[in-house]
Amino acid sequence: MSQKDQAQFKEMLDAGVHFGHLTRKWNPNMAPYIFDEKKGIHIIDLNKTHAKLEEACKAIRQVAKSGKKILFVATKKQAKAILDEKIKPTGMPYITERWSGGMLTNFATVRKAIRKMASIDKMQQDGTFDTLSKRERLQVTRQRAKLEKTLGGIAELTRLPAAIFIVDIHKEHIALAEAKKLNITTFAMVDTNSDPTKVEFPIPSNDDASKSIAVILDKVSAAINEGMTERKAGKEKADAEKKAADKKAAEKKEKKAEPAE
Repeated sequence: MSQKDQAQFKEMLDAGVHFGHLTRKWNPNMAPYIFDEKKGIHIIDLNKTHAKLEEACKAIRQVAKSGKKILFVATKKQAKAILDEKIKPTGMPYITERWSGGMLTNFATVRKAIRKMASIDKMQQDGTFDTLSKRERLQVTRQRAKLEKTLGGIAELTRLPAAIFIVDIHKEHIALAEAKKLNITTFAMVDTNSDPTKVEFPIPSNDDASKSIAVILDKVSAAINEGMTERKAGKEKADAEKKAADKKAAEKKEKKAEPAE
């Protein structure tokens, strides 16, 4: 194991990524990822976690490099602030409030609600809002706040995401079912009480402790940033090559147009 891998292993160990649920609550499909049991609690094999996390991050980097979106879903209390801290800066969409049924399978309706939010913002900017009565303003303000709470994190999502990353598939089973129905690539933190076979890129890990969630999402957000940096560098290189080719073509044309002496 390299020095970098050892450091990551220690980081996961310190964050309690290896602590699973009570043995009686386990899902048998998690057996390949369980190392041992201690005091009635399953212990996750961190070597497997490390390997699966690397695999997931490699795929996530490619999605980000392609310019596509990954939707993050984590509505449990201990994960909300972490998504705000780690995922929001990447510009990827995220849901931290209740998952509304049909968020993906009925995406057209969701887009309509997002457009409603944008139209309210426009009203406030162009002065239309000030022409409303006090009661109407209050109603619109409340409506905007409600929409922001549920859809604020996906306001920039104009089409279905290419992938979805879920923290706790046991809790977010509706989101997982919708993603699978639409053949959207699935990534998830999967604890010992969940079924990893339902996810394309499962990361066996403690999905309850905030420190554990933070460690995993830290690596995931780094992979997103790497992918986006690679995309930007590739675009800049292509632009520079095009500029050079255009310049060369212009010079050639100019030379041709010069009158012979």
